[in-house]
Amino acid sequence: MKFFTILVTVTALAVASPVKCTVAQVETDLKDIFTQMTNLGNSIKAFPDSGGSFSSALVCNDLLRYLNDAESEITYLYGTTNVTDSDGQIIQDLVKNSEPAIINALNNIVTKKAAFDALPLGGVSFIVKKNLGQLSTATEALETSLFSRTPVSRFLQAQAIQSSVDAAFAKAQAAYA
Repeated sequence: MKFFTILVTVTALAVASPVKCTVAQVETDLKDIFTQMTNLGNSIKAFPDSGGSFSSALVCNDLLRYLNDAESEITYLYGTTNVTDSDGQIIQDLVKNSEPAIINALNNIVTKKAAFDALPLGGVSFIVKKNLGQLSTATEALETSLFSRTPVSRFLQAQAIQSSVDAAFAKAQAAYA
């Protein structure tokens, strides 16, 4: 129930008008997203290769949906002003430090496909595929928003991070195609 309340709150924020916020708020929200991405990676890794339960798969699904909603909501970055080069560097460093957790979670999703397919109720892979597509779209919007504020001196590194994350999404989506 707690997760549902969080999901409803985040969804409500996602459809609200974009508002300006502080860079500190952006950093806090990004840290939350990356913590949840780590939780997703851990939940998927813990999902057994055989004999898993539908309820365990739903936990992974709920985390995917939460991340999608959270990333959609954080596009309020478009309204963030007064982002200095130093702020941009802090945000980019936060993204760079979280890149391994993002890629790990996506790789775990690929690794566990057979386990999801083996669940007696079926259809889990279809749900994962749908959520991956939505999360990929939200991630692309977040990348655009974040990297539009990247200092020129760090733009190449930002592109490398984006390429790496996008490649991991492409791999995961291909596994569920």
